[in-house]
Parts: sequence; C-alpha cells; structure tokens
Amino acid sequence: MAPANAVPAQPPAEAFFLPVQDGFRYCLFHAPQGACRDALVYLHPFAEEMNKSRRMAALQARALAALGIGVLQIDLHGCGDSSGDFGDARWDGWKQDVDAARAWLQQRLGRPAGLWGLRIGALLALDYAAGAAMTPPRMLLWQPVTSGAGFLTQFLRMRVAAELLQDGAGNGGTKALRLQLEQGKPLEIAGYELAPALAGAIERLDASVLAPRGCRIDWFEVTAAAGRPLPPAASAVAANWHAQRIDFGVHLVHGDPFWTTPEISECAMLLDATGALYREPSHAA
Repeated sequence: MAPANAVPAQPPAEAFFLPVQDGFRYCLFHAPQGACRDALVYLHPFAEEMNKSRRMAALQARALAALGIGVLQIDLHGCGDSSGDFGDARWDGWKQDVDAARAWLQQRLGRPAGLWGLRIGALLALDYAAGAAMTPPRMLLWQPVTSGAGFLTQFLRMRVAAELLQDGAGNGGTKALRLQLEQGKPLEIAGYELAPALAGAIERLDASVLAPRGCRIDWFEVTAAAGRPLPPAASAVAANWHAQRIDFGVHLVHGDPFWTTPEISECAMLLDATGALYREPSHAA
C-alpha cells in the first residue's frame, strides 16, 4: 500500500522567470491535475530556512497539484535564483512580488489566488493580505512567525553565537546589534546581509492584528511531541483572532522542525494533514 503522502506521477513543474519592475523572479508552476479546484502562491521562509524547506515545499506543491490545486512557488527579491542580492531586499518589495505572483497565477488559472506561507512567509502573507486591494480567498499558514520582533531577535542571536565562538565575546548581544541597525548599518549574519530597512519592517510586525476578514485561514503548527498545545505566544495570537471573529482553524501535527534541522528533513504528518484538508469538499470550488 502506498503511503498517505505519496504523490501520483505527474508532469514536471514549469520553471520560468517572472518579469517585475526591478528584474525577474524565479518561479515554479505546478499545474493542477484535472479540473482546477483552487490556486495558491507559496511564500518561502527567511534566509537559510528557505533552503532547509525546499524539499517540503516541493513535496507539498506536487501533492496539492495532484488534488487539483495549482501552486506557484516564487523566489522573492534577493532570494534563491531571483535577481538582486539579499541585502537589497525590502519588505514592501516582497509584497510587490506577492502581488505579481498572484496576478500571474490568477491570469493562468482564471481564479483568485490564495496564499501559502511558511514561517516568515506566513507573516508576509498576513501582512500582504491585511492591505491587499483584493483579499486572498484563503490562506494556508505553516508554522507562522507571529512576532516580527521575536523572530528578529532569534536571527540576531545567530550573529551573537558566531562572535562567541570566534573570540569568546558576544560584543553587546542583540541589543548592540539592534543599535547598529538603528544607525543604518547593515549586518552580516550567517552569510546573509541584513539591511536596516528590512529588519525595521520585520520588527514592527505582529500577527495578532494582521489577520484579514473575508479570508479562510488554516494554521498548521508542528509540535515536538504529540498532544502538545500551541506555544503561549501563538495561543495569544489565536485568542486575539477569536476575539476579532477571524475565520480560522488551528491544526497541530507532530514532527521535526524541518526548516531548521541540521540535515534536510521531512514532516510526513504535516504533508498528510495538509493534503487531508484540501481533500475536504469545503475546499473544492
């Protein structure tokens, strides 16, 4: 018997460069098999998390395409095979990339495109949707970053850890690094140049106030152990969304944090749970 997350043989993804105002964006289009039931633009996570997650994104995109869901994967400005350097990337520019990707997918499939985001890509999806001229009909959020400030602190800690290993001194910790950013100085962290403008935009983001109305949101959280609840920070965001009457559901699955594991890994339960969600009649157009 084939595993639950097995993907039937299907045509390879269509690779192309999407022209935008300041260059091009590398894209992979996974055409829906059979009648098109839905359309999603995939927004990848930040820096090295993007590379760690490529396999999971590819597996899920192919599985969704087999279910009749058209998926467009886009490398944002300065990321992957798209034009520009990471240090040139800006948050508003990434939102423009989302707009361009949605427009292309909607033209190709003739239907409004939803958003599927992982980690910072999920936060980007929320921030984009909060101000979009046309709200995405639905969003699929994998392990969403809920606090931009908290995420930035974690990223800066990588630089602090590297300094400790190199000379035994943290050189002021994340507070000193934030001061450098506030002074307009870019930082090199784990091989990526972080621009002050990008850091500042991320710092201000709070998922609890970004969820749009008129959009179904399915939030998938990967936990370290079966039966473990949402972390406190994520629970607080969910409570705020409930109070705002946002249409969303939280799905907990057990597995490894594939976006940050030392070796490329998979989370079979996440693939299974996401596929099961899109096999439900409510997700058919």
